[in-house]
Amino acid sequence: MAFARAAGPLRQLLRTSPLMSPATRTMGASFPPAIRATAMRAMALGPASGGSVSDEMLAKLSKLSTQAIIDGLWVMGWPTSFIEGARPLGKGQKCAGRAVTLRFVPQRPDIQADKPGGGESPEYEAFEKCGNNEVLVMSSVGPWESVGGDIKFLRLKQLNVGGLVTDGSVRDTDELLNYGFPVFSFSTTPKQGPAAMQPWECNGVIECGGVVVRPGDAIVGDQDGVVVVPAKAVDKVYSIAHGREVIEGLVKAELEANPGPPGKFYPFMSGKIKVDSPLGKLLATKGITPANSNQFEGSADW
Repeated sequence: MAFARAAGPLRQLLRTSPLMSPATRTMGASFPPAIRATAMRAMALGPASGGSVSDEMLAKLSKLSTQAIIDGLWVMGWPTSFIEGARPLGKGQKCAGRAVTLRFVPQRPDIQADKPGGGESPEYEAFEKCGNNEVLVMSSVGPWESVGGDIKFLRLKQLNVGGLVTDGSVRDTDELLNYGFPVFSFSTTPKQGPAAMQPWECNGVIECGGVVVRPGDAIVGDQDGVVVVPAKAVDKVYSIAHGREVIEGLVKAELEANPGPPGKFYPFMSGKIKVDSPLGKLLATKGITPANSNQFEGSADW
């Protein structure tokens, strides 16, 4: 039990620290074998977090649609980043925040016995890392299993969490809606979670809805669903997505003013717009050219 409590913090420390110096390695030789094994394995796993996203960038991302963000990731060659099955619990809910991750594992008697309990449980460790600019991402063992409800998530309300996302289900729907923070889940359920799974790790790399999520990634959700933006790529993804939304706005305005089939201008691929195309000529009349936009053929900067 004591080792289980110590292993997680040690693993996280080593993941985020530079390689140990020779002196530190010598000192580590005096650690118990179980601690040494955990330390070496933690180093082999690499860092859990892939970087950080500023509050200013989160504010910018919050103004974009998830569709534009997906398009930005797509042209950069990133795998799909849409968390399948995570739907907004209430109408109009949106979120944009840094990921705090929580991984559940299937229920086993020894897992339940070894997991730190009470306030030291990994789920409550994750809760306390949350604030207005964080989104708690909970990886369930199944879509219909409950990751929590009323009493547990009251703490998230108190912490003014930026949002909660899961590929599992939530319970006590009416109370969660009253709490006011955005919730995105596969569904709702009256079931109890502990019968099927236990929280096991806070702020590790997880898979949620078919997508890898690292702590610190940007999580953006709206009425269409939830998208994960890798922290290392966030600046470029925003640049592409914002540029797309500007152009889409101009195309829609043109079609409203001069009704006709949208195929003349749309769809288009970022970084592939030709200057002499109907869309390229329309954009030129609005002052958008390869000189000031990365949306044109030859101007892509990714």
